[in-house]
Amino acid sequence: MINLFKTNTNELKEFFDTLSSRNYSISGDIEKKVRDIIEDVRINKDKALFKYTEMFDGVVPEEYEVSEEEKQYAIENCDKDFLKAIKKCAENIFSFHQKQLEKSWIDTNENGVILGQRIRGLAKVGIYVPGGTAAYPSSVLMNAIPARIAGVKEIIMVTPPFKDENSKNNILAAAVVAKVDRIFTFGGAQAVAALAFGTEIIPKVDKIVGPGNIFVATAKKLLYGTVDIDMVAGPSEILVIADKTANPKFLAADLLSQAEHDTMASSVLLVTDENLAYETMNQVKIQAEKLERYEIMKKSLKDYSAIIICKNIDTAIDIANDIAPEHLEVCVEDPMRYIGKIDNAGSVFLGHYSPEALGDYYAGPNHVLPTGATARFFSPLGVDSFIKKSSFIYYTFEALKEAKNDIITVANEEGLTAHANSVKVRFEED
Repeated sequence: MINLFKTNTNELKEFFDTLSSRNYSISGDIEKKVRDIIEDVRINKDKALFKYTEMFDGVVPEEYEVSEEEKQYAIENCDKDFLKAIKKCAENIFSFHQKQLEKSWIDTNENGVILGQRIRGLAKVGIYVPGGTAAYPSSVLMNAIPARIAGVKEIIMVTPPFKDENSKNNILAAAVVAKVDRIFTFGGAQAVAALAFGTEIIPKVDKIVGPGNIFVATAKKLLYGTVDIDMVAGPSEILVIADKTANPKFLAADLLSQAEHDTMASSVLLVTDENLAYETMNQVKIQAEKLERYEIMKKSLKDYSAIIICKNIDTAIDIANDIAPEHLEVCVEDPMRYIGKIDNAGSVFLGHYSPEALGDYYAGPNHVLPTGATARFFSPLGVDSFIKKSSFIYYTFEALKEAKNDIITVANEEGLTAHANSVKVRFEED
């Protein structure tokens, strides 16, 4: 059901090649369809928005913006244990992200020069929330709370027309808890385009965040530059490093927790103990057969997952840094001693009692993470994702006089004589 490899084999190299090429590739056909939708929405605004909503969702909601009464109804009618749980999750998410908030600063020098940096939240941000079987209230919290902390003035949420009362109540309750300002029941590439350009109904935003299917991801990619986006995420992934102190039941459960996401999801276990490898393989089979999304997990485990027997923990960490996984669990006796060696990972889970699901919902760090080895240069979604920075400069006559010769010299060397003149002219007598 799941592949088993030892390091330094041709089979393992082939597996890594497969892993690195598994990111969602956008076909020319899909890209053309999405480009056509985007252009139609740009030109025809709400007319196109309604057309594609009816075409893809089979319905155009009469009340396309969720009212305050509907939000209140959702709070009152969703499961009480669920509401209590998401409120606690929101508290933890808020507490973690509040510590990320940077402050503006100003520095006054003795010669009268004033330099500084101003930090402020974006004006409007759009959050895309999938519908149907991929309706995740936790993603509402993870996207909206950092934006609110950053000082975003207005948070606009779009989500496809609701399929059932339960998912509607859950999504709306999460939006209320996260203090989303406005909610529109439109989804797909057409909703992303509407956020990017603005329509008569949906306001234009400065940034679009949130997960979606291949059409949503393609729309975000094509509209980057018109608006900012969080990232173009690929299939989910987990990598687990384990030594002989790890419990094979725990390891198998954590591998399966990612395999259930998608047939292209990847679950990789790096172990230093051969017996643990075989025990975990057995547990994967036993547990998978009892779980609801067995068929999805079976394909994910066969195509993109593996247990790899490593010489030692350092070898495992080297492999982990090469793969740069979205989620990295370190299930070893003393995980804290290795944290300084882990350079490339979206989020790191330390010890035997920090499963990846803890980060998905509850602990506080964001679950919107870089995938497909992009953790080498991308960071998780956070407060920084929703701010912009401006620098400011103030020079006195005396300070500019002291600097003028250096500025003029550099400008002339670059052939930008007008730049040099803009300084020189300030010291010429009329």
